[in-house]
Amino acid sequence: MSVQNNNAFSSRQYPCENCPLRPLPVFRDFEEQELAFISKFKKGELAVDKGDTVLVEGSHSAHLYTVLSGWAFRYKLLRDGRRQILNYLMPGDLIGLQGSVLGEMQHSVEALSPMLLCVFEREYLHELYRNHPGLAYDITWIASREERMLDENLLSLGRRSAIERAAYLIAFIGSRAKVVGLNGSQSVQIPITQQHIADTLGLSLVHTNKTIRKLMDRKLIVWRDGGCAVSDNEGLKRLAGWEGLGEARRPLI
Repeated sequence: MSVQNNNAFSSRQYPCENCPLRPLPVFRDFEEQELAFISKFKKGELAVDKGDTVLVEGSHSAHLYTVLSGWAFRYKLLRDGRRQILNYLMPGDLIGLQGSVLGEMQHSVEALSPMLLCVFEREYLHELYRNHPGLAYDITWIASREERMLDENLLSLGRRSAIERAAYLIAFIGSRAKVVGLNGSQSVQIPITQQHIADTLGLSLVHTNKTIRKLMDRKLIVWRDGGCAVSDNEGLKRLAGWEGLGEARRPLI
C-alpha cells in the first residue's frame, strides 16, 4: 500500500514545542523563531503501517516527512524486480527532500515497522531558504550527511569482505539507533530480515545466511524472529574497520 497521496493527516498529537525527539542530546536546539516557523511548516502527523510504501520512485509529492517513530528503508528497483537497499531511516530522519529539490523521487521508501511521520508542506521550503538561513544550513547538512553515509556504504560494497560488510552494516544501523533512543538502554533490536541485509550488501540470500551465522558464532549478534539484536557493537566496528559515526549534535527538522 502506498501512503504518498494520503491526505488523512491526524491532528498534532506532538506539537513541535513538545516534540519527544527534541530533548535527546544528539539534536541541536532550535532558536525561538526557527521553532515558530517549523511549527507553521508542519501540517500534521501520518501513521504508517509496516510494509507500506511512503514514497515511490518517480513520484511527485507535495510533502516532506520527518520520522517521529519507527523504522524504514530507502531502495531502488531494477526492471526485473531486483532490489538495492540504499539506507535505513529512523527517528529524526527527513524523507522526501530529493523529490522537493529534483522534482521527483529517485528512490522509494518502505516502512520496516509501524511509523509516525511529521508531515510538512513542500511549498514552505522556499520560505525556509529565504528567511531562515540557520534552517537552510541544516537542510544542507542533512543532505551532506546522507552523502557521507552513502560513501561509506559504497566503500563496503567495493572493498570490504562479506563478513566485514555485514559487521559494518549492523554496527552502523545499531549506532544510529542507539543515539536516537531506540530500545533505550537495552541492546538494539533491528527489525530487518536476512533478505534486507542481502539486498543492502549485494549478496545472495545463501551467502548472507552463512555470513550472519559467522557473526553469531563470534557472539557479536543474536538473530531472532523479530530481526537482529546487537550483542557487541564495538566488536562489530573492529571487525569492519569502522571508527563509528563521529557526529556532533545534528539538526532536527
